[in-house]
Amino acid sequence: MKNLVLLGGGYGNMRIMSHILPSALPENYSITLIDRMPYHGLKPEFYELAAGTKSDKDVRMGFPDSDRINNVFGEITDINLDDQIISVGNSKVDYDELVIGLGCEDKYHNVPGAEEYTHSIQTLSKSRETFHHISELPNGAKVGIVGAGLSGIELASELRESRSDLQIYLYDRGERILCRFPEKLSQYIEKWFKKHDVTVVPNSDINRVEPGRIYNNDVPEELDLIVWTAGIQPVEIVRNLPIDISKGGRVILNQYHQVPTYKNVYVVGDCAELPHAPSAQLAEAQGDQIADVMKLQWQNKPLPEKMPEIKIQGFLGSLGDKKGFAYIMDRTVTGRLASILKSGVLWMYKYHNG
Repeated sequence: MKNLVLLGGGYGNMRIMSHILPSALPENYSITLIDRMPYHGLKPEFYELAAGTKSDKDVRMGFPDSDRINNVFGEITDINLDDQIISVGNSKVDYDELVIGLGCEDKYHNVPGAEEYTHSIQTLSKSRETFHHISELPNGAKVGIVGAGLSGIELASELRESRSDLQIYLYDRGERILCRFPEKLSQYIEKWFKKHDVTVVPNSDINRVEPGRIYNNDVPEELDLIVWTAGIQPVEIVRNLPIDISKGGRVILNQYHQVPTYKNVYVVGDCAELPHAPSAQLAEAQGDQIADVMKLQWQNKPLPEKMPEIKIQGFLGSLGDKKGFAYIMDRTVTGRLASILKSGVLWMYKYHNG
């Protein structure tokens, strides 16, 4: 019996399972899914858990129910690519084929004190912990969110909906919000923040963090709580693998999403070096192609000379419960329509997978 091992129950591996179960997986194969937690976390919604507008059960869902899946829950302590063994605590799991989809962690850019004195929304447990600290803040407390990408924007807006009494500061390295995208998008988001009393601090450079204090361009600013949303990197165990790793810590792959020196090993999602910013949408698109490659190989069919280019349609973002923004196929959409679009995409994902 051969064993296909999936490391991490994120969007990429969920998509792979949806394509190969129940009929595409060969009869002589089983799947072993290894994850810390016994559920799939809906990471694009973790900011709502941290802000207190969604409960824990709303941002997770069960893994596929199949007698062909062996679930192993625990912390992965070693990935031995030569011996084809995964260590999970004191247990060992052998594999014939492996998909690494272990996701990411915060990247602190060597800022002193950032890791020690800021909170995170990168995992469900960290988002839950961040919520507990936010919920204990007194009236008028100052919350700083470092990083004005999609996660920072959505956290700031959702936190304003949850806690109208807090002073919220969003620190942005650029001159304007989402400066790589059309100015119309930036203006809409900034207008929403101004109307709802969220202070955007442009041209920020947070170069030090201390308990209750950040240094922005070396100028100290007092804050009661700080959340870090200023960048991500693959988890440490992947960054330390003895294979080719990019400067950003991601695994360099061939066109079939395989590690070139270990072609029975695939990497999906945030750990993969790809020409797009990491996202759930990208992980799913990559999962589609990995499943296609696997099925061809199981059928002893040749792989295509060139894989199709992965195309990302854009992104969707929320501004509280009723407003949103989107950049889809080079077009900007704002307001209630964007909010409905995002809600629809999330509902479809839950419905399809649940």
